[in-house]
Amino acid sequence: MTHTPAKDADKAPRFWRDEALPFIEVRSIADGRKVCYARHSHEHFSIGAITAGQSTYIHENSHLRVGVGTVVLMNPGDVHACNPIDDQPWSYRMFYVDTPWLTDLQHQLGFSQALDFRAFSVTHTTDASLYAGLNRLYEVLVDEHTESLQKHSSAVAFFSELQQRLNPAELPDREVNLKLERAAQYIRDNCTLSLKLEDICEAAQLSASYLIRAFKQHYGMTPHAFLVNRRIQFARAQLRSGKLIADVALEAGFADQAHFQRAFKQHLAATPGQYRG
Repeated sequence: MTHTPAKDADKAPRFWRDEALPFIEVRSIADGRKVCYARHSHEHFSIGAITAGQSTYIHENSHLRVGVGTVVLMNPGDVHACNPIDDQPWSYRMFYVDTPWLTDLQHQLGFSQALDFRAFSVTHTTDASLYAGLNRLYEVLVDEHTESLQKHSSAVAFFSELQQRLNPAELPDREVNLKLERAAQYIRDNCTLSLKLEDICEAAQLSASYLIRAFKQHYGMTPHAFLVNRRIQFARAQLRSGKLIADVALEAGFADQAHFQRAFKQHLAATPGQYRG
């Protein structure tokens, strides 16, 4: 089990993870005034609680003001960001949950075994029960004296309640563009390499002008932003395994450590060192 060091705790992001519960990771920010994210997405499901103040919540093409008592939800692949309003203080807790684990839980709750992850149609809620439950789950997970069995049980209980209260409906599939998906898959498969636009175009059999326009419209970010996002996800896994930051920067495909540091902080509002703990 790891935690971010306590020094400068009011400003530094704090991460929690436990080898006994590899399907969930938690971070908390006590002072979010200096926390700014680039638009990004995750492979996992994300859910967070605003514990003080207000912030701007960007979800796909929506821009909302959310405040204390709000729970925000992001399906895998949803482009999002949450940033301070002027210099107003705010704080939050965010949970990152492996999609296969949550999908399995949906199947246990009666969703069709033939379905993959069933996305939530709700992007945020002020449901007091869910807000209180998410904060209780946080306290249980970060308590060093609580046994893993209780932590695991609490996670299952909360995410079961989440499914039952919000009862996610089937979302209409985004229009499938196989050529764009080929482009995205090529980036995923080669994210640690120095990719050229021509290579992506060739893999997708699309012109550069169409690729740039259509990719951003479909995925909510440019191919380059998509590439950087994938590199950061790769780097997170390497950092969790204890690798040196300088080595991870090169393995992830960044030109140098400074570039890696800037990109990592843009995406996670934390330095690689703070994340690794």
